Amino acid sequence: MLKHAILHAVLTTKAELNESLLYVETHAARGFYDLQGAQSKKTAEAERGVLAMPKAKKAPNALQPWLAHVQSKGPGSYPGSPALATQLLGEAARIVLFELHPTEHKALSQALRKDDRVQIRKEDGYRGALRLQPRRGEQMLIMLDPSYETDADMDALANWVPRAMRKWPKAEFLIWLPLFADGREEEFGAFLSSLDEGFVAGSRWDRASDDPSSLEGSAMIGLRLGGAAARKSFAISAELDKLWRK
Repeated sequence: MLKHAILHAVLTTKAELNESLLYVETHAARGFYDLQGAQSKKTAEAERGVLAMPKAKKAPNALQPWLAHVQSKGPGSYPGSPALATQLLGEAARIVLFELHPTEHKALSQALRKDDRVQIRKEDGYRGALRLQPRRGEQMLIMLDPSYETDADMDALANWVPRAMRKWPKAEFLIWLPLFADGREEEFGAFLSSLDEGFVAGSRWDRASDDPSSLEGSAMIGLRLGGAAARKSFAISAELDKLWRK
């Protein structure tokens, strides 16, 4: 919820500015999700999350724009980050999505096959993205949401982001960061947030676990992002933090 609500706020801000935008995702996944499907029911995450939220007009102000958007799509077509990009960005945007997993790539390609703004590439997102270059007058926004299944995933991201920032000195970055029970991400997150100006907006829930690898929250790091996007992101994280602690 935090990831998608903040991404919605950032993309909406970009759309309002009517900027020419190159939007890139290195780990795009499938784009849309059936929150009433077998997989969603197995984890029950949606039942405790977005499906448990009130109607948008009764939700906290900071969450209303995103909630109104996702609730209008229905639980069978919940928009993940690639879908949010296609739904919120204007016709002039270019959208490049990388997804290496065969099943996820197939689902993503099928879901967005009719959108001429979108390129979907079945290759490693880190390597593939570094071959891209924004056109003259085009702002670049990169969304990073790797799996974080091993320490190697953190190392790969920590090595890639500074390299990408050198290649694209004006590009902006959004990085989703899981917050683990044992705090293993703290040094890594501090390193990323120190790379440039921007924001860190996060939320923890009150569910202490004996499993050190369990998630107890999440955060979004916005590098070279400020202004309205940062203010909206802080407001979203504050409201979600209140909800988690009820």
